[in-house]
Amino acid sequence: MLNHVLMFLAGLAVLTVGADALVRGASRLALSFGISPLVVGLTVVAFGTGAPEMAVSADAALNGSADLAMGNVVGSNICNVLLILGLSALITPLLVAEQVIRQEIPIMIGASMLLVVLALDGGIGRGESALLLGLLVAYTVFLVRQSRQAGQATQDEFADEMPDTNSKWDAHWSVQVLLVLAGLGMLVLGADWLVDAAVAVARAFGVSDLVIGLTVVAVGTSMPEIATSLVAAFKGEKDIAVGNVVGSNVFNILGVLGVSGLLSNNGLPVSEVARNFDLWVMLAVAFACLPIAITGREIARWEGGVFLLYYAAYTAYLVLSAQQHASLPAFSGVMLGYVLPLTLVTLVVSFVRHGARSPS
Repeated sequence: MLNHVLMFLAGLAVLTVGADALVRGASRLALSFGISPLVVGLTVVAFGTGAPEMAVSADAALNGSADLAMGNVVGSNICNVLLILGLSALITPLLVAEQVIRQEIPIMIGASMLLVVLALDGGIGRGESALLLGLLVAYTVFLVRQSRQAGQATQDEFADEMPDTNSKWDAHWSVQVLLVLAGLGMLVLGADWLVDAAVAVARAFGVSDLVIGLTVVAVGTSMPEIATSLVAAFKGEKDIAVGNVVGSNVFNILGVLGVSGLLSNNGLPVSEVARNFDLWVMLAVAFACLPIAITGREIARWEGGVFLLYYAAYTAYLVLSAQQHASLPAFSGVMLGYVLPLTLVTLVVSFVRHGARSPS
């Protein structure tokens, strides 16, 4: 057991370092070729921090652990919104760029709805996986075309916000390419260790691959997003924290599940538990970002606190369910009787606050 724990920690460390190298190399490479801040922020950085999810889920699919692949994506998306945005908003109220509100959040909600619909029949087939991957390509092409309209001043502003843009050691494109390749290699290695250790620990404790994927692996592979968003919040960046989360969630659904489904022999089967509960939680969490648009470009500290309470409640439910605890029915009743109405109240209060602030 100790060996598996050490392997898990080593895999997590390698994943984190690899993701950092990949994000840095890809970001600098994009800037070197004059790609706009929209593409860099919403694709390169967001997709780069989502690379651990890609590596873990693809490796799990190749090894026949479809539940782990699906659980990792669904759990990561839930973690990204509730845990990461919750913590970031507690540090400082998060101001959100209009572009993210008008375009990226609706796209994230649409991708979440599509996944729920595709999974209702019990699996994501190869054709459906190809559809998801195709949508990611179309989304990226759309962003590239859109970015060509960005002015040089906007690109310069983004370059100023990127960390260490004046560093010399990685200024040449060849070094940047090496960083990307090294990062990818470390992600593959770290993913293999992480998946092997997680499956072994899950079986030793009698916990399903789905629950492990939804909790431990999901949080572990979300570490790059956590680090990026928290640092952005500490530095007072206006939209990096939110843009990173939203972009990563879109990438997880369209890219990670698309590739994983194509790599799996018979597509990705979706368990009844995931169809009846976890996927709907993921969809509800995506809709929980709507108050960002309603309140006028801000996630307040109290809203971040609500997000964290939701994530704690969700994790507690998973633990109780895995253990078939006697208090599970009562806890489920509390979730349905209080959490869902609280969500509605949160939306109403946010709308009222925005209406009070709006000029008459």
